[in-house]
Formats: sequence, C-alpha cells, structure tokens
Amino acid sequence: MEVVFSSSQELSPAAKVKDVAGGTSFVSWAGLAAEGLFATLFPSDCRLCGAPLIKISRLPVCEDCLQAMRPIAGGVCSTCGEGLVSPSAFSGDHNEPLCGLCRRMAPPFAKAAAYGSYDGGLRELIHLLKYEHVRTASNVLGRMLAEVIAGLKPAFGDVPLLVVPVPLHPSKMRQRGFNQADLIACAALKLKPAGDQLTFNASVLERRRDTQSQTGLSSHQRRENIRGAFGVATPKEVEGREILLVDDVFTTGTTVSECARILRRAGATRVWVATVARTLKTNAQYAVPNQDDEARLAMAAHG
Repeated sequence: MEVVFSSSQELSPAAKVKDVAGGTSFVSWAGLAAEGLFATLFPSDCRLCGAPLIKISRLPVCEDCLQAMRPIAGGVCSTCGEGLVSPSAFSGDHNEPLCGLCRRMAPPFAKAAAYGSYDGGLRELIHLLKYEHVRTASNVLGRMLAEVIAGLKPAFGDVPLLVVPVPLHPSKMRQRGFNQADLIACAALKLKPAGDQLTFNASVLERRRDTQSQTGLSSHQRRENIRGAFGVATPKEVEGREILLVDDVFTTGTTVSECARILRRAGATRVWVATVARTLKTNAQYAVPNQDDEARLAMAAHG
C-alpha cells in the first residue's frame, strides 16, 4: 500500500500563542505554571543522562541531551558517507572526495548519507526506540532523517522516488511490534523534505530469512549472514523507479548494500540510502591495512 503524506504540520501549543502587539510567539505564563506543576506532581528523569525533567514532553529525554546530538562534522565520502582522514581522498581525478573503498569498488547504491555518528546520545535514543519501545523517539529521529533527505535532494533532483524502509523479519516484527525504519521514515516524510516527489511503500522489500546480529561478525561472516535474507515482494513497483532506501543505522553497509543490490536486480534504476546514524571508522583507532585486508573491507562495505 502506498501512502503520500500531506504538507500540513501541527504547530506546538507555544507556537500558536501570538503576541498581539509584536506578532512574536511566546510561552504563556499558564504554560510555565503547567510545566512546573507537572514536574512537581509527576517527577521523572531523562532516560539518557538521568537529569530531572522539568518540561511537559511525551519524550523522556532532556533538552540538553537532544541538543548534544549534532550532525556529522568534517569531511565525508561523497558516495558512502564514511568519514575521511586521508588527504588523498580530496585529490585525484574525482570531482568529489571519495574514501579508499569507493575509489576501488563502486557500491550498488548511488549515494548514502546519515545525520549523525552512531555513538553517544544518538545511539542511546535509537536504542530507546528499538529496545525500550519509546515510540515518541521516532519523531526526533524522523526530523534528523528529514534533514538527510533534504541534503540528498540536489543529487536526485526532481525525479519521483519510492521510499522503501529496510524490513524486519516477521518473527522480529511480532516480537518488537513495529519496524523502527517504518516509524522514522513516516515521521520524516510528514515534514516534506523533498516536496511531493516521495511516495512511501513498506511492502516492496521483505525479509525472507531471519539473521543473527551482525555485531562481532567478520566481513565474510556478515556477507554470508545477510546473503539471501531479502527479496523484492512487488517487482512491478520497483521496475524503472528510483528508490530511497531508509533505515535507522548504517554500520558496515552490508545490509543496505544487499538491499540495494536486489532492488537494482529487480529493475530499480538507482538506489539512494538515507539513515539517521552511521558508524564512522574514523572514530576508531586508525590503522593502515595491508592489501588483502583492504580487498576484504571493500567487499564487505559494498556488498
């Protein structure tokens, strides 16, 4: 089923209150009193840092923690979004900076982008949604994903895109009760980050085989673990279309690369990838791999 989102957005109660003289918005004294009463009668702590929450909010996370979740800073690969540490990434015959892996082997997707690094408060907020079932976290994560999509828009231009979330296996779906990629994508599309050119369809991809967690697996094990796990349920929806693949986290790229590969095999012309967070190898201790290690890394990251 396809869903097209409207452009209307509900303003917060504070934004609806207008100063008659100056025309600027302000928080009414009644709102401040209500927040103080709420904090007194229903004391709660931030689920990330433990600080007392003093404002009425459906999301149990304080403003300081939310403000600390910043976009990725510094240079990133123009194709896969990996952080760049080598000066050679900005040189050569390429018009845009590329990491070593993308120079040696083009991934099956046209471009991947993420909002922030998968660490600190952003990682905890994603876990709050996925593992503690705090669904209101999807609204904040959706706003981050909307920024990513808006940043990708100049690359894919005005071509209509089909937005496809990375699916969960039915058993995992029953256990969790929702697909976090669905919730985040829907929250993002309500903000119209690319106008009316995005159409959401959660039934395009299906997860046909349950897989173990990719955490702790080698590059070869990751590829074998994910191989054959996904399929295109509705090939007619994909053929001749450009796809925007969305997920919560881009780790090694094995999952999104496998999804992009089968989407292209089903007839998709190009696949773009947008995620809320990304694991940055530049955050880890940097080491120069040997030639064999580089080849294995390239195969893992590019499916």
